[in-house]
Amino acid sequence: MRPGRRFIVTTTTAPAVPEIEKSTIRKICVRLVPFMALMFFINFLDRTAISFAGPNGMMEDLGLHVVQFGLASGIFFIGYILLEVPSNLALHRYGARRWLARIMVSWGIVSLLFTWVSSVEGLYTLRLLLGIAEAGFFPGAIFFLSLWVPARYRSKILSLFYIAQPLTVVFGAPLAAWLISHHGLFGLEGWRVMFLGVSVPAIVIGIVAWFYLIDKPGDAKWLTDEEKEWLTHELEQEEAAKQSHTANHSLSSVITNGRVWGLCLIYFGFVYGLYALAFFLPTIINGFQGQFNTTFGVMEKGLITGAPYLVATLVMYFWSRDVTHRGCKTWHIALPAAVGAISIPLALFMETPFMTMLTISVTASAIFAALPSFWTLPTQFLSGASAAAAVALINTLGNVAGFSAGYITGVLHDATGDYLAPMMTVGAFMLLSAILMVVLSRLRQPPSAAPREAGRQTT
Repeated sequence: MRPGRRFIVTTTTAPAVPEIEKSTIRKICVRLVPFMALMFFINFLDRTAISFAGPNGMMEDLGLHVVQFGLASGIFFIGYILLEVPSNLALHRYGARRWLARIMVSWGIVSLLFTWVSSVEGLYTLRLLLGIAEAGFFPGAIFFLSLWVPARYRSKILSLFYIAQPLTVVFGAPLAAWLISHHGLFGLEGWRVMFLGVSVPAIVIGIVAWFYLIDKPGDAKWLTDEEKEWLTHELEQEEAAKQSHTANHSLSSVITNGRVWGLCLIYFGFVYGLYALAFFLPTIINGFQGQFNTTFGVMEKGLITGAPYLVATLVMYFWSRDVTHRGCKTWHIALPAAVGAISIPLALFMETPFMTMLTISVTASAIFAALPSFWTLPTQFLSGASAAAAVALINTLGNVAGFSAGYITGVLHDATGDYLAPMMTVGAFMLLSAILMVVLSRLRQPPSAAPREAGRQTT
């Protein structure tokens, strides 16, 4: 295949991997990825904690309607969107260690304040402030990890990092249920205890991150001199290749890049599905009592909520292994999007709780299978500050779906009285992502570092 012919380029076979390469990547996987995944785990748990609090006392205590709950869930993304690109540019300027630690402590403090929220207006305000505090974390983490490994390893690294997101629900939902069950602790309602319990770890780990993270491979004392030399040489070669084929790395060149905007739209569909599930799945499960005449306790609801994400974790792991061996192909992203588009509305037509959750598991698996591979795409053709800005822009525009999913789902539910129209909307957006991915892969692009950037992944 000629270089640059398609958006995603793969090659066939790779030479034997040198031992210095294996040891360097292994150390990065052990030293950085688990800690970054822990940060991501806490991040996603804090932003979705409202989904556990809502049906377990918060909506009743604050007098929330479904549409108000949807607005409170989605308003988080307004502040998040406004500051996403500036925050990621600041990370590039000041370094990931300082900036990611600052973000984490900031959102931990805001999240802690939810413990004492007493009105709908206060809930809206805190959700807005939480988005402002969290702005830049996820794209900053993606960009940070991309600075530590050559392009052929990014799918592997990002899939290991991304495992934290579905595991947040697998372990976070039972954890939230356990905290909620401690009603009366410190004189607080159960859902307030839950907010207290999930907020403190963000502050603690944020402080630890200040001392633990390292901004660049050259400063890593846990790499040998030979490993540093190999890694620095590899990354400098990739950077030089991209620089030589890209005339303009300014912010304006990112904003006017059609491929970047295409990725924004593709990501929009995935995020819409992700947060429609994250915010409303506990509420849907809570409705099983009326729909199927079945009653579940708080802990049982937490375990049921986590089940689809456990399946998604396993599917994402094996799907990413296939990406690693074959190289990232268009269908690795487009096929899951299409499967998710079909499965999510089908869940509403199942006749038992088990079949409903099984179908929802297919949707969750589809979303998480595609996302790690998706995030290898921006750094195929951009580098440096432009790559940081592109990742932030894609995440920013994609996360408009985070606001839209919560609010539109609430509005459609209140207008129709059920979740059919909301879930059909989720399916439509995911189908759009599948179509756009196929279209984008067939567009010609200028010659770039694509052959090296998107070559066959190596285990």
